[in-house]
Amino acid sequence: MSEYILQLNQLGMNDLAKVGGKNASLGEMITHLSDLGVSVPGGFATTSQAFIDFLKQTGLDEKINTKLNELDVDDVKALAKAGKKIRGWVMDTPFQAELEEAIRQAFAQMEEEIGANASVAVRSSATAEDLPDASFAGQQETFLNVTGVDNVLAKVHEVYASLYNDRAISYRVHQGFDHHDVHLSAGIQLMIRSDLASSGVMFSIDTESGFEDVVFITSSYGLGEMVVQGAVNPDEFYVYKPNIEKKLPAILRRNLGSKHIEMVYCDSKDVVTQNVEDDRSQVFSITDEEVTELAKQAIIIEKHYQRPMDIEWAKDGVTGKLYIVQARPETVKSQDKNTQTIERYQISKSGNVICEGRSIGQKIGSGVAKVIDSIAQMDEVQAGDVLVTDMTDPDWEPIMKRASAIVTNRGGRTCHAAIIARELGIPAIVGCGDATTKIANGIDVTVSCSEGDTGFVYEEIIDFEIIKTNLDNMPEAPLKIMMNVGNPDRAFDFARLPHKGIGLARLEFIINRMIGIHPKVLLNYDEQPEDIKKIVNPMIKAYGDPINYYIKRLAEGMATLGAAFAPETVIVRLSDFKSNEYANLIGGKQYEPFEENPMIGFRGASRYIDPSFQECFELECKALKYIRDEMGLTNIWAMVPFVRTLEEGKKVIEIMKKFGLTQGENGLKIIMMCELPSNALMADEFLDIFDGFSIGSNDLTQLTLGLDRDSGLVANLFDERNPAVKKLLAMAIYNCKKRGKYIGICGQGPSDHPDLAQWLMVQGIDSVSLNPDTVVETWLALAKTKNKQA
Repeated sequence: MSEYILQLNQLGMNDLAKVGGKNASLGEMITHLSDLGVSVPGGFATTSQAFIDFLKQTGLDEKINTKLNELDVDDVKALAKAGKKIRGWVMDTPFQAELEEAIRQAFAQMEEEIGANASVAVRSSATAEDLPDASFAGQQETFLNVTGVDNVLAKVHEVYASLYNDRAISYRVHQGFDHHDVHLSAGIQLMIRSDLASSGVMFSIDTESGFEDVVFITSSYGLGEMVVQGAVNPDEFYVYKPNIEKKLPAILRRNLGSKHIEMVYCDSKDVVTQNVEDDRSQVFSITDEEVTELAKQAIIIEKHYQRPMDIEWAKDGVTGKLYIVQARPETVKSQDKNTQTIERYQISKSGNVICEGRSIGQKIGSGVAKVIDSIAQMDEVQAGDVLVTDMTDPDWEPIMKRASAIVTNRGGRTCHAAIIARELGIPAIVGCGDATTKIANGIDVTVSCSEGDTGFVYEEIIDFEIIKTNLDNMPEAPLKIMMNVGNPDRAFDFARLPHKGIGLARLEFIINRMIGIHPKVLLNYDEQPEDIKKIVNPMIKAYGDPINYYIKRLAEGMATLGAAFAPETVIVRLSDFKSNEYANLIGGKQYEPFEENPMIGFRGASRYIDPSFQECFELECKALKYIRDEMGLTNIWAMVPFVRTLEEGKKVIEIMKKFGLTQGENGLKIIMMCELPSNALMADEFLDIFDGFSIGSNDLTQLTLGLDRDSGLVANLFDERNPAVKKLLAMAIYNCKKRGKYIGICGQGPSDHPDLAQWLMVQGIDSVSLNPDTVVETWLALAKTKNKQA
């Protein structure tokens, strides 16, 4: 049309210098990916030459450069003053006539194609943004629901001025870009009516661990600015890429966000935020089918660009169609070059938790809490302080750089605060809801993101340790070294360690952490008192019905573990709650007996075969059957705990078959916890029933020595290396080897005592399953022992 305007469908990544990273990427996807199923709204872009000529026409470029060259960007007051002055200069400078006319003509053509009064987004696109090593995300302005050419011109003018926002000036300096080398393009793009539906952000990589086999998707109601800004706590979904390729169910996990507000169109102004009623906020904002479709598009985009991508999407509430509205390289985890060194933060103790939210990263930070309401208080935040606020936006970046940690009331894992914390390499906890009221200004706090998906703010300075593990030149392990992992939150992170799978995944950990409700409450939901229903209703509503909630949440926990460690074996131990532990679940007290010694009471196999618990056990079996038979995660085995007698073992196998889990079918192995003296003494007979043993050294030790491991009075006698215990261990290993069946150990012993691990290796055990923090150390020690023996 002119040297000042280019249509998006004329553009590609080779045009980055002409129209900036964002517009070049939109054009690239329209040109190359539309036929593959990626939908991108059309539009046009002003060129960088238009911006250059705009600044030159009155000598404004030299005036701006002089002002910026004399600026110290770390002086936040001086930065704010200079930025305001420069933006004023830009707004006071009219467009050159050729540029204004070109925009008017392009917009008129756009209206001819899509109809008069078309609503558009006016987006900034800098020539140095959306690069693989520097995103510039959110540095310049975006305007939504803009109608009429005069309003479009006004917003383009504001986009130009936004190149000199305080945060944009500061970011360029800290990223090493010269101001005069960065130019701006404005993208005018058809608006998707997500104000009537949903929108969000997705990454083609897990943003916390760098795990590459998932797409991480966030979603909330209304326009996407609420998710990007961190104004809402969105829904979250993890989608397993290999299953997308195989056309199998692929959603590993769902996390329901609170989604209390949404941004929608408004007659009196462009957009407005409004509250979301409970009936909508308590269900997911997109369907499973839409999650899967988004993941497919993310995979296509990632394959095309050949790198992990950060993608914004929107659903049109009129047509129901899903669109990609931005795509840029992911610039944190994909740029982590130090992949052979794993750094783990370990807190020395638990303290008084003031508040909690979504953890960003896995680090720990501490300092004086500074509760800040607005950037007008930026001088109060000193280097090393913990920044506590409602939410952040790019204007906060100069003070975020000073913080040792960040805590916000609002936001999810793709919000502004989360993105900047990752870039800065500091811990952040977002979406706390009440951080600014719970945390007192000026107190010492510790911010821990090292304990899983939930981050905790502790009311004191707590010591912590940084454990660095170098994975370079790991020797070959002399046996299978597996891990004990019960927390799906940490699965992707732990899978980075060298491993041969999971030797113990405790189902009760998933029940306690991801469900929290006694299964009988859900099976008999209509009979529950109102106080129980009031607690449970918001938890289960998104899953349709109470029983589906229990099965799906169990399946999500197991599937996350299975996918993270695939194709290696993941051994899931079926539920082994004691009666007192089941009683502590919501509604549990009404269903559980009181036992004097629940450790040796109604637990494990005895529960599964008891008529009063069988329907609860059926839910576990259904969940396991779904992830193995429907999702194809056949690397997951089942393990039965606390089998006292041969008769119990046979009955459990029969019941599991009745509930759809047939031993040997689709490769299903059912093994047994060898944790009672009777199991080792009658190992040969038990192996007629089960496919192998995993030794539970904790229970085996206490039952062999006749002591309560929780009693401080006799704790000094508890030692898995006791000769009587070792004699039983040797019997179990011998019989499994003789029968050619699996034999491993998943108890605490090998993690605590490297010499026990070495003894087990000599006995011929197939695998040892260790706590993640001892894997590398034990691996190296066993390899060294094997070499000495050789």
